[in-house]
Amino acid sequence: MKKERNNLYPVFLKAKNLNFLIVGGGNVAEEKLHFLLKSSPDAKVTVVSPFFRQQTIDRAKGHCVTLVKDIYRKQYLQGRHAVIATTDIPEVNIQVWKDCRAEAKLVNVADNPPYCDFYMGGIVTKGNVKIGISTNGKSPTTAKRLRQFFEQVIPEDLDDLVKNLNEYRKTIKGDFEEKVEILNEFTKGLISKKEK
Repeated sequence: MKKERNNLYPVFLKAKNLNFLIVGGGNVAEEKLHFLLKSSPDAKVTVVSPFFRQQTIDRAKGHCVTLVKDIYRKQYLQGRHAVIATTDIPEVNIQVWKDCRAEAKLVNVADNPPYCDFYMGGIVTKGNVKIGISTNGKSPTTAKRLRQFFEQVIPEDLDDLVKNLNEYRKTIKGDFEEKVEILNEFTKGLISKKEK
């Protein structure tokens, strides 16, 4: 039996440069909005739903979030880069997916991996360091537990090291390959195993 593997390609999006659409206003929509804004507080998000939970209304305040009370219509895809469908009506979610496919928009139909171009995995942030965790859509709970683990074991002062290395990198002479070689040698200690 062939061993399964995660073939997803991880990327880190500059969410402030993109326009997101969330279709739905229930618990799942609020959760997706929460994690998107937690990771990228400057993300531009439009949420379309006939109703909104109070938590969603509260979360939108102070962010670049527009709440539109309406049912989903294809016109809401205009100008959007990524779409997240979260309604509890499967036909609506599938229609969102079909419309996104027709317009080459990235789409995530919540809790329905065959209708996802991307997953919203676990994210660990320590200043400038960000780690994305994916279980290939198989187990969001595992991604959550791994996120909690990494949040505990990664030192809080890691960001200071990153900033200092950035300043040091600016002082190194030579071409790109020489700089990489010097920095690789300098940072070996970050992952070296302790001698027994």
